[in-house]
Amino acid sequence: MLRVSIFSHNTELTDTFIRQRVALGADAIDFGGDSEMPGVAEQGYPDLAGVKALRRRLRGLGMDINRVTLPNLTDEFVEGRVGAEDELENVAKALQVFGEARIPIARQRVEGDVFRQMMRREQTVHRGGYLARAETLVREPVDIPSPAQLQKWWDRFCYAMERLVPIAEEYDIKLAVHPSDTPNIDTPFGGIGFHRIIDAFPSANVGYVYCIGTRAEAGGSSLVMDEINNYGRKGKIFMVHMRNVRGSLATSGGYEETLLDDGDLNMMKILRELVKVGFSGCINPDHIPTIPGDNARKDIGWGYSIGYVKALITALVA
Repeated sequence: MLRVSIFSHNTELTDTFIRQRVALGADAIDFGGDSEMPGVAEQGYPDLAGVKALRRRLRGLGMDINRVTLPNLTDEFVEGRVGAEDELENVAKALQVFGEARIPIARQRVEGDVFRQMMRREQTVHRGGYLARAETLVREPVDIPSPAQLQKWWDRFCYAMERLVPIAEEYDIKLAVHPSDTPNIDTPFGGIGFHRIIDAFPSANVGYVYCIGTRAEAGGSSLVMDEINNYGRKGKIFMVHMRNVRGSLATSGGYEETLLDDGDLNMMKILRELVKVGFSGCINPDHIPTIPGDNARKDIGWGYSIGYVKALITALVA
């Protein structure tokens, strides 16, 4: 069954906030921050009782937890410095806690999967004055990791996954990876490298947070449709980030994010393809633009985005 999830964005989860999102049609929350769960700030990994209590509270208000984020593996881990094993131990403990709490999906981040120095970021103005993120490739030469450095990064990623995959399998929790955003050439998960994850770890518990916007940034709607067909029929799409964009790195050396109906992508076609390959999970509106008059929580933007996705789902199954 297709459902709608939202980001918490470290927002105070008051009863009013939760009820508002439930009223708009959201079914679940995705916790995108690595330290949002109870206990992480104090001990480096979540507290099981605290996570269970939070989930009970959310469910009592009509919401559930769809995805959490494991503690980040930082450059200290990638470089194998002092403290690297402690970071990995905290991640392993976190994954076990989330598994015991019956959380469906956990995402792992590893520092260094994006090359921010390659892009110039700005806000662009769209219809009615709404603002959205845009990025353009910089023209001057920039340093990026060498092939040897990229191989070292991949080796460290695999080292971590070798520790985590058995835990994910034991507790039957999905271990998901997001594509590199921005998906520049040679970023670890910006293109071909994204597929290497499921080649190296063919477990049914390893797959993707499939980000439509990020992959469209790499190559437009045709790439998105091809990848959904590829990863979807293999059962590797665990959840979806849905955002629309104009342009791509391949076609125009940059892109602009937009509201869901205002970009190059036909979201109904994409959703239809997801259903065709058997996807059944959460669709999460992503990178909500800033609408004139909206507040810091982007309540108007979220209302629009949740409603748009709900309408797509309703039209699809009607």
